[in-house]
Amino acid sequence: MTAEGPGPALGDRLADAVTLIDAPDVVLAVTRCGRRTVMTGGTALAPPTPRHALRYELGSLSKTFTVLLLAELAGAGVLSLDDRLADRLPRLPLPHPHSRRITLRHLATHTSGLPRIPADLIAGALVHPYANGYARYDTERLLRTFARTRPRHRPGTRWRYSNFGLALLGPALSGAAGAGYPALLTDRVLRPLGLTDTTLGPGTTGTDAIGHRTNGVTPVDSADMGAFTAAGSVRATPGDLLTYLEAHLSPGGTPLAGPLREVQVPLLRRGWRKRHTHTLTWYQHPAPRGPLLFHVGATFGQQAFLGFHPATRTGLAALATRRGRSCRMVTTAYELLYALAGDRAA
Repeated sequence: MTAEGPGPALGDRLADAVTLIDAPDVVLAVTRCGRRTVMTGGTALAPPTPRHALRYELGSLSKTFTVLLLAELAGAGVLSLDDRLADRLPRLPLPHPHSRRITLRHLATHTSGLPRIPADLIAGALVHPYANGYARYDTERLLRTFARTRPRHRPGTRWRYSNFGLALLGPALSGAAGAGYPALLTDRVLRPLGLTDTTLGPGTTGTDAIGHRTNGVTPVDSADMGAFTAAGSVRATPGDLLTYLEAHLSPGGTPLAGPLREVQVPLLRRGWRKRHTHTLTWYQHPAPRGPLLFHVGATFGQQAFLGFHPATRTGLAALATRRGRSCRMVTTAYELLYALAGDRAA
């Protein structure tokens, strides 16, 4: 294990949390009022490249980057959050009226009515549960599938998590800005925020963490997300994730102050008895001294958690190279952040 930063109390808490997470590689990284503490561990032998220096797959946490890009483009006048999706894509036959009413805001907030993933991906996963169906799913197929998919409810009326919808933001943003999604994200989000170790694909040998199946032993190939790039392709080092969290905690010190504030504004209520709030991209839960915001993500062999508590200027990044609830990564990370939010020492 390695630790850097302010004092033994926080280091001890992180060390305890690391031992609760059952995964080959574990990283917990905290920023509090700009001071950083990083703790690493895991059940496997330490890799040649230190765990805190590896790049990890973020899975659905990539959505927070995509929606921040959406907010930046909206702030620059390139598009509007309430633009219709159909107007930002190549002309498509859309026989279902609800499809023509879907806006970019609906996609970002999971209120489009589109299913979690396309039906043809579900069929493939049932037949080949360990195969990556996303890798062969190109943008042309994504758009064809959208054209024939009937939304399950009128856009804007219900919250229903949708990888499908977020994936469509990729070609929509590209159509509006006249550039490819990777270039847009790099030029308008990653570079302005100084995220030099964040990418949309694998790096050179030895720079990327290796994921594992649920058993924690079998290695998993790097995740190729195909046309679902905007929904799940970002990879980042723990250091870059702390920089990303610090930008959300102190937007005024960044070139993206407006968009960073925009993505934190509460927009809708969701969950049991509508107790939880959703912003443009983050989940917001009540916590001591003010709400905390968070998102989680997973690929075929890795898991990631990002959360922050603006009232105490505390952010937490948690990463693990094992897929599965039994590793307790998300639960441990959430409980740690919640505890830190109530810590008067912050």
